[in-house]
Amino acid sequence: MKFKKHSSGTPTEAALRALHQNTDCNNPMSSSISNNEQQLRSIFHDCSDVVFHNAPIPMQVETLAIYIIGLSDTKHLDELMLNQLIASHSQEPLRSDRLDGVESVFQKRLVPVSMSRKVTSISEVVDSVLKGEVVFLFEGESQGLAVCVPGTEGRAVEDPPSEPVIRGPREGFVERLATNTSLLRRRLRSAHLKIETFSIGTLSHTEIALVYVKSIVKEELLHDVRNRLQRIQIDGVLESGYIEEFITDTPYSPFPQVQNTERPDVVIGSILEGKVAVLTEGTPIALVLPMTFWTGLQASEDYYERSIIATPIRWLRILFMSVSLLLPSLYVSLVSYDHPALPTNLLLSIASSQRLSPFPAIIETFLMEITFEALREAGVRLPKGVGSAVTIVGGIVIGQAAVQAGFISAPVVIVVATTGIASFIIPRYNFGLAFRLLRFPLLLLAGFMGFFGLMIGILAIIVHLAALRSFGLPYLYPVAPLSPEGLKDVFIRKTWFNMGSRPRPAAPQNHFRIPPAEEPDSRIQDE
Repeated sequence: MKFKKHSSGTPTEAALRALHQNTDCNNPMSSSISNNEQQLRSIFHDCSDVVFHNAPIPMQVETLAIYIIGLSDTKHLDELMLNQLIASHSQEPLRSDRLDGVESVFQKRLVPVSMSRKVTSISEVVDSVLKGEVVFLFEGESQGLAVCVPGTEGRAVEDPPSEPVIRGPREGFVERLATNTSLLRRRLRSAHLKIETFSIGTLSHTEIALVYVKSIVKEELLHDVRNRLQRIQIDGVLESGYIEEFITDTPYSPFPQVQNTERPDVVIGSILEGKVAVLTEGTPIALVLPMTFWTGLQASEDYYERSIIATPIRWLRILFMSVSLLLPSLYVSLVSYDHPALPTNLLLSIASSQRLSPFPAIIETFLMEITFEALREAGVRLPKGVGSAVTIVGGIVIGQAAVQAGFISAPVVIVVATTGIASFIIPRYNFGLAFRLLRFPLLLLAGFMGFFGLMIGILAIIVHLAALRSFGLPYLYPVAPLSPEGLKDVFIRKTWFNMGSRPRPAAPQNHFRIPPAEEPDSRIQDE
């Protein structure tokens, strides 16, 4: 389908505006309730879940309630609002005085309602109804009242399955944006915590929340993120991944430049470093930006354990990150081309194992890697109770059967299994996907060019990482460019009283987060 270009904007913008105008009406409301109802019924034609409830109340004003079944709590609406309204006519008629309209008197009478606002146009009525609010229209009034009566059942706050911890909070984000923002407010009770909301999607009208700490974040970063969000033009946003692809600096890079998390404590820790978070209605995955290479190797538990424990664990992650990327390629290179680099006994053992295999090392390693990735993907897609069993049992059975049948040599099974275990150590799932993808081109380079091809692939990856930017921040910061202050939280995790300054994303006017001389003193002070 092709769009004709108009002078008012790009073809896509013109098409989206035309599509939105078909379902939106900016006409002001009429004082006749029947006229308003007729317009709204034509807009919601063939929408069987939209309810128009006429509530003629004796001795009072005719009222029309409009809501969507499932999005509004009809039980609360009936028991606490309509019944109270009907009962109120015996006390005092619901009539407007010279200062207040009927909707103002109505708003004052319904004390149990937590939030309400006035609507003055048909488009506002439509938007309010689609958000799950109940809209009340009154005869003789050219404005109505939108009341928030949420009735959608949501998932309870629970331990995030993708980021489990031994020590740390057990609360994770859910699909409701209001619940997620409240989880952040509980952890950072400060007026400096700002939450801006946007509506993205001409049809979905998905609510997006931009979260930051005003006194810490750089204005340049905040302005850049806000502009990128406001430039998004799409008909619907179903998950935060839609937003991520629109705002990423280099979308075709295998390395993520936006951090994903389900944990409120990770978001709070990040915005206290001067970063910005983006929350999306309908998904528990929050986006944190900017992101660096080293952020993908850090877990939230690193900051809850003591520094002397967290630092060796980081070294272990860096080691096995390299193993997950390079081990299969290094094995193929050594077995196929660089025999002198192996000890004689090890070389003889590998040669005897490969004697029965009909495939060269590159083919059997490639086949086993693809099989392992297929088993891992199957374990994710299968039901939770059998997914892990399929991955473990399937890998053992297939590997053992392939070795006994002579299709695959035993060292290849060991290499692929070790590589798979190493990839599970990477704490960020989307960060680990990059290494799973890059493992295959490195394997091909090592299979055709040996160690020389492997070095070419490694250099290409390093050059690519050095060129990446995440919202203006170099991806390899603080290693490249080198920042001695930033290295306190990369290869080692220094104690909290030694990390007094914030990282580079923070504003210079609020660079220090811990005052000096906070190191604990174990000496006993004599009085």
